[in-house]
Parts: sequence; C-alpha cells; structure tokens
Amino acid sequence: MAKSFARDMTTGGEAGHILKFAFPMLMGNLLQQAYNAADTVIVGRFIGADALAAVGATGSMTFLFYTLCLGIAAGTGIIISQHFGAGNRDKVKSAVFNSAVVTAVFGIIVSLISIFATRPILDKLMGVPDTLLDTSAGYMSITCGGTIVVAAYNWISSVMRSLGDSKTPLFFLGFACLLNIFLDIFFITVLKTGVTGAAYATVISQGLSAVASITYGFFKNSELRLKRQHMRIDMEMILKCLKTGIPISLQNGMIAISMASLQRVTNTFGETVMASYTVTMRIEQLVHQPFASLSVSIATFTGQNTGAGNRERVVNGYKIGMKIAFCVAAFLMVLFYITGKYIAGAFVGNEPEVIAMASRALKLNACFYAFLAVINVTRGFLNGSGDTSYAMINGLTEVICRVIFSIVLTGIPFIGHWGIWGTTCITWLITALVSFIRYKRGHWKNKSLI
Repeated sequence: MAKSFARDMTTGGEAGHILKFAFPMLMGNLLQQAYNAADTVIVGRFIGADALAAVGATGSMTFLFYTLCLGIAAGTGIIISQHFGAGNRDKVKSAVFNSAVVTAVFGIIVSLISIFATRPILDKLMGVPDTLLDTSAGYMSITCGGTIVVAAYNWISSVMRSLGDSKTPLFFLGFACLLNIFLDIFFITVLKTGVTGAAYATVISQGLSAVASITYGFFKNSELRLKRQHMRIDMEMILKCLKTGIPISLQNGMIAISMASLQRVTNTFGETVMASYTVTMRIEQLVHQPFASLSVSIATFTGQNTGAGNRERVVNGYKIGMKIAFCVAAFLMVLFYITGKYIAGAFVGNEPEVIAMASRALKLNACFYAFLAVINVTRGFLNGSGDTSYAMINGLTEVICRVIFSIVLTGIPFIGHWGIWGTTCITWLITALVSFIRYKRGHWKNKSLI
C-alpha cells in the first residue's frame, strides 16, 4: 500500500505539527501563485506594459469568481478535519462524497456565469479603458471559464489537507506549474497568441493538476476510498458544507469586490499606475502565501483538536502560529526594504517609472505585514473552530475600508495615487483589530460543527 501523508494533529508537539504541515502548504501556494507570476513576467517582458495592465485589470474579478468556489472547499475541509479528529471515519467519507457534489454544481454554475458576464463587468463595473478592454475581456473569459477546474483542484487539496496531508497536492502542482510556464512561452513566443495564450496555459495546467490529484488521492488515501454506503446524497451533510462554505465564499467574494473597487480607482490614474499596481499585486500575492499557509495549518490543527475536544491544545496552537507569523512579517519587511527595486524590476522590462513606483509601494505596504499576520492566523483559528460566521464580519470590514479609504485618500491632492496603496495598509490594520477582538470575545468556544 502506498505511503499516506495523513497527519493526526491531536497528539504530539503543537509547533512541529503546524510547521510540518505549513511548509508543504507554503511550497504549494507559492507554486499556485507562480501561475500568475509566470503570466505577469512573460506578458510584461514579451508583449509589453499595456498588455500587463490589461491582464492586471482582470485580477480582482477573476479572484472573485475563483473564491466563490474556494470557500466551499474550505468549508468542507473544516467539517472533515473535525470528524477526523473525533475519529468519525464514516462521516469523513460521507463529507468527501457530498462535498464533491456541491463543488461540481457550484463550479459549473460560476464558470458559466463568469463567461457571459466578463465584458459587462470590465466595461461598466471596472471602468477598464477602451484601449485595453478587448485584451482584458479575452483573457478573463478564458481564465474564469476555467473556474470549474480550479474548484476541482482546490476541493481535493482541501480534503487531503483536512486529513493532515499537505504534501500530495504539492507534487502535482509542481508539475502543473512547470507545464504552465512552458505553455506560456510556447503560446506567446512561438504561436504569437498574445495574452489569450497565457490564459489557456493557466487553465490547461490547472485542469491537468486537478485530474491527477483526484486520481492519485483516491488511490492513495484510505479515507478517500468510498464504499457504496458512503456515495449517497446526504442532505444534512450537504447543508453543513453549505453552512460552513458559503460564509467563507461570501467573505472571499466581499474581499474580491473590495479589491475590484480599489482596481476601479486605480484605473482612473492611467496605464503607468495600473501597471505599477499590477506588479505590486502580483508580488503581494506571493507575500500572502506564508501567512495563508499558516492560516490553513492553524485551521486544520484547530479543527482536528476541536473535534477531539482539546481546547487547551487549540489555544496553544493559536499562540504558536501568531509567533511564527510575526517572524515571517519582520523578515519580509527587511527583505523588501533591501531588494524591493530589484524584485519589482523582475516583473517588467525597460519601464523605469513603473519600477520606481512599484518599489516605493512595496516598502510602504511592508510596514503593515504584522497586521496581515494577525488577520490570517486568527482567521484560520476561527474557521477551524467552527466560527465561520466571523467570515462575514471579516469580509464586510474589508469592503467598507477599501471602498471608503480608496475614495478619501486618493481624493487628497498631496496623496493622489499613493492612496491606492495607503488604502491597503489601513484596511489590514483595521481588519486585524476586528479579528483579534473576535478571538478575545471567545465566541469560537461553542462553535464546533459536529
């Protein structure tokens, strides 16, 4: 029988479990972001800054469509981790099957909606300049049309991670990332397909990753080998998946909407600011990955130990996760102050104005990474404990902050376009405070899902 990477986190050292789970997660998340980074670098260097701006203009709305499905996967993981920690193996298998049904239906619906809504969203809602609209619409219709394969990959990844296995998804994602880079270069430089080639490369690579992960995962992990009695529609389990997943989806959706509102403001400042913002967003997507990995690790650790009824261990895990996250924040802040210019320059060719603006923006945001650490660790803890209703509060906070501060700050003459990045900093600060207050109030203590 093949070796299983599943990990029972209800015994043993807390720090060891959190770090050993988080590291493969981090590698996987970085590879996931390498899809976007590869598109950005190759589009920016081989096509130009205008094409880069066109791709960047789609980022927040693509994130919106993707995360509507990713929230369902995350909610499923919470249910499975709590049943796994409690030793309810039949419930684990039932959750696996029923969550697959929910994910498939959700993914198909979101894919179809996104295809038909692309151009109206970019034109009327996002205010993408006419010179970039056709390019942006072509890129987004392909990437969002592939939402179903993104949902499938993230569903099986969430299932395996809830069982403590953060290694298996990494193997297939690594292959898919290399394939994506190869296809990017092939489509753009050989076939001359422009940015649509980069979009096709991303969808094809994600699709293959999803198929391979699901096939291998079901053969490899005994928890995923379902018998006939497990493969039945269980409305109670489906409702639990929706109850946990929808608040997370709505949280992610609201965050995406807030990012879209910020992107709309950015679009009013012209193509140089748009390109600079695209560079910083791509880099910060990478910055988010250590914190996001810790968030998922803490959620899995918290879920399993909540299922096992070990509250003291749950709190210890939260405190350890926070210390790790603060160390990461300090390291990244120093890194960007020393090398920010060179990192920004790697994303564009001979565009000195874009590089200078992006470098300054990175240094500004780096001063607020500690608040980003608080947001992610606390969010993972609350989700894992079953307090998924907080997700709505989190999302609403980010929407209010980004909408209000983007308008106010950019409207101040001596701040201008720098208010775009200032908005992100203030949003992190306020959201971190709201998250920590929620943790201290202790609502999570009575939110177990099983």
